[in-house]
Amino acid sequence: MHTPFARSAMNAIENIAASACCKSAVATFCLVLLVGCSALPTPPNRPVSYDFGPGLTSLPAADRRASLPPIALADVEATGLSESSTAVLYRLNYADAQQLRPYTLARWTQPPVQLVQQALRAQLGLRRPVLQDADAAAQARDTARGGKLPAVLRIELEEFSHLFTSPAESTGLLRLRATLVDPTPAGETLLGQRVPFGSQVLVQATDLPGLVLHGEICEDVWSPIPPSSYAALAGATVLVNLSASNALVGKAAYRRQLVSQQSARCLAAYVYTSAGAGESSTDLAWDGQALISENGELQAESQRYQRASQLICADIDLERLARERMRQTSFAASVRQHAALLRGFRRVGFTLGVDRDRVLGLRRRVERFPYVPADRARRDERCEEVFHIQVQALTQRLVSSGIQKLVLGVSGGLDSTHALLVAARAMDQLGLPRSQIVGVTMPGYATSSRTRDQAWRLMRAIGCEAREIDIRPSCEQMLQDLGHPYAQGQPVYDVTFENVQAGERTSHLFRLANHLGALVLGTGDLSELALGWCTYGVGDHMSHYNVNASVPKTLIQYLVRWVAETGQLQADGRPQAPGREVLLDILATEISPELVPGQALQSTESHIGRYELQDFNLFHTLRHGLAPAKIAFLALHAWGDKTRGDWPDGEHVQRNDYHLAEIKRVLGIFVNRFFRGSQFKRSCVPNAPKVGSGGSLSPRGDWRAPSDSEPAVWLADLARIPD
Repeated sequence: MHTPFARSAMNAIENIAASACCKSAVATFCLVLLVGCSALPTPPNRPVSYDFGPGLTSLPAADRRASLPPIALADVEATGLSESSTAVLYRLNYADAQQLRPYTLARWTQPPVQLVQQALRAQLGLRRPVLQDADAAAQARDTARGGKLPAVLRIELEEFSHLFTSPAESTGLLRLRATLVDPTPAGETLLGQRVPFGSQVLVQATDLPGLVLHGEICEDVWSPIPPSSYAALAGATVLVNLSASNALVGKAAYRRQLVSQQSARCLAAYVYTSAGAGESSTDLAWDGQALISENGELQAESQRYQRASQLICADIDLERLARERMRQTSFAASVRQHAALLRGFRRVGFTLGVDRDRVLGLRRRVERFPYVPADRARRDERCEEVFHIQVQALTQRLVSSGIQKLVLGVSGGLDSTHALLVAARAMDQLGLPRSQIVGVTMPGYATSSRTRDQAWRLMRAIGCEAREIDIRPSCEQMLQDLGHPYAQGQPVYDVTFENVQAGERTSHLFRLANHLGALVLGTGDLSELALGWCTYGVGDHMSHYNVNASVPKTLIQYLVRWVAETGQLQADGRPQAPGREVLLDILATEISPELVPGQALQSTESHIGRYELQDFNLFHTLRHGLAPAKIAFLALHAWGDKTRGDWPDGEHVQRNDYHLAEIKRVLGIFVNRFFRGSQFKRSCVPNAPKVGSGGSLSPRGDWRAPSDSEPAVWLADLARIPD
């Protein structure tokens, strides 16, 4: 059925069609139709459908003139309506004029945009061929027709609703905006020039994939929803703002924050420049502030209040932005939500003229330690935040489980030390004595006197219950049961020999926890989990809860140092709190699993590479999804020259540099261990809190991967790196 409102809407469309038939140049016209309607009806008890009706099926005799040239009808856009909804909408202007409400059971037969599209096509088709976009392009390529593009009719449906001025009086509102343009193969024309214009224009480099620019003006970025927000959803990666923003006290800091936040929200680069010297100072002053920000990080800033012109430059990582958009599900959801509006964006191509044979170098700063800020204040802030996250997570696990006791192995090394520190603070926050923590040192065949002594000193400083279990008798029984050569007196120290020790330690901890009604607290860190440097199952791989699983080795080193230097072991925070010296001694101890007896120390980093490089590889793989060749490029920039760039302060910092061959070697270890042989361990890891965006390898969170994946793609890219 159709209503007076529907019939009047059909008449309006006929008027648009008639107007389109007589226009031959660029033109825009808007139609607002008010149609008298009835009072607010009683809701029907069954679904009712409405349509425009058939409209005209043939032209009146007076209008039967010669056919007109073809016209292209673009898809009707709904700037204020949902494209998929068939609801009949109304507003109560006397109560809440801003809210559109749907009738309970009243529906259009199709969404209004489709009804308008069909009606327009039918009406236009009475006098001329109506083409779709593909048909129009085909006609433009048809030399027999002169290659002329047909005129294009664009319709924006802005309002399609029923307005009640009172419960007894109403009108129907149909608001359409029609634009008729006369295009050429080079684009829409104005005075013989190609002029892309408006807030819905994207400028795309044809020779540099990923470079798509969008421009906005001055206070656009100050608005609740800047035009650049929609541009980013439409594909823009570099957002540009030309501004005439005067100088005020505190305004520069706010601009900097505004630009940074907009680049972060849009997952884009934001280039901002404001007016400076040369503007009238009758009532205002100008500072010429210019900013370049990428995904919330300031890359470059001009000097303010300069008389001379300035040029600031920065590197923008387009691949990083693209990967970040793929990773963030909310970005894709926003694209889908605003799909109707985004279809209005046009892309204009240009050639940048990239010289791919020229070595440009890299301007941007690449952090050597992506998990550890070089700046002392930022580093301390991060350490404090990570520590509190770990403590909060552990206290929640203890409260939710109803268990008030913890058991953990204390080796005298970094990871177990930090786990014990977190456990101590968790007990403090819960108002429980630290004696509820049972620390167990478990010397094996290669345990040094140094680490054993450090374990005991640490447990005494913490004030936990301290125990020692010699695992060698149970290990010897296990090796004998296995028929291992070591049980027959042969010096065979293979993987089985090592894992028997790791397994016995974990087995003792779990059984002790059962005995005491406690939880086993895991100590393994993110770096070890990434490289598979842990014993699977009954080994250091497993625990009831692990506070370190998303904390890399380089950060744990600074966390322990931060606790030592800030006196976190002591409730009053005195710098000389008990345990400071033992923490510093632990930090000075070389990292070793201490599983193989002998004269030479079993060095972890001699097997798997330096942790400072492996954590660099891990961050850029896990956080940005970069390929090995690009990671090596960034690593060479960060680590190739120790005299360049910032370092964490302190005499303890080893300032190393690495040539490309060493970077490639260590990266090869990472690729093989990370992608080939370790995922099965990560597929079943204990619960653990995520502490940063740079990583978690939990299969329940950020990292979901098949256990039998092949590293072929990464190894092939690794081979591209020069030796």
